[in-house]
Amino acid sequence: MTNESPRWFTSSYSSNGGACVEVAANLAAPRAIVPVRDSKVADGPVVDVPVTAFSAFVEAVRGGTFDTV
Repeated sequence: MTNESPRWFTSSYSSNGGACVEVAANLAAPRAIVPVRDSKVADGPVVDVPVTAFSAFVEAVRGGTFDTV
């Protein structure tokens, strides 16, 4: 078990006035989770998403699954 702390990251695409989420991808390998939180509420709740689910979500976004043209 690791005692590594989350290193929060906000996408460079999130320049929309702060309405975005942050992820701590540094915990993917050691804990098999990707913590996600609201960037506006740093001390608020964190959702721990399994790596497999997060990877599937990212691939779906890249593949256009959620495009609303």
